[in-house]
Amino acid sequence: MIVPELFIGFLKVGCFSFGGAYGAIPLIRDVVLSNGWLDEEMLTYMIAVSESTPGPIMVNLATYVGSSQAGIFGSLAATLAVVLPSFVIILLVTALLTALLKSPYVQAVLRGMKPCMAGIILATGVYMIVRNGLAVRDGALLIRPLVLTLALGAIYFGSRKIKKGGISPILLICVSAAAGVVAYGL
Repeated sequence: MIVPELFIGFLKVGCFSFGGAYGAIPLIRDVVLSNGWLDEEMLTYMIAVSESTPGPIMVNLATYVGSSQAGIFGSLAATLAVVLPSFVIILLVTALLTALLKSPYVQAVLRGMKPCMAGIILATGVYMIVRNGLAVRDGALLIRPLVLTLALGAIYFGSRKIKKGGISPILLICVSAAAGVVAYGL
């Protein structure tokens, strides 16, 4: 029966693929071609389709190969097999981290890292504003109005969020989209 073969083949892919989906493609290719589930041309087409459809490439490929070989049970077996190792690893890490996070030493390290991370994020933001908002032409300092306006808006909204307890992310996305249309679309 092919369903156990699909499960074992894609379990190997799930266990031994590192570096994301693109790093897993050679392993998937090896498993699929060595078992004769697809030919090289069809596998190439399915990689292209898996990249253009929503979801992880490995899951999309496993689902398609399983479906093409054994229908719904094949797709379920291949999909379960490819995600099972990651699921188990995340469960183990979560269990270990939960216990580790209760340690007073780890709590002290995390409390010490918060201001450092805030500083790094702030420094990156200031650097990007200065780098993209200022320009020197013919020895004169020019301020790009759009970047300066967006920076001031971000500072305003950031301070408002702190004071009032929140801003809608949807509103920020819409405002940013409108600013982009005005600046670059007109």
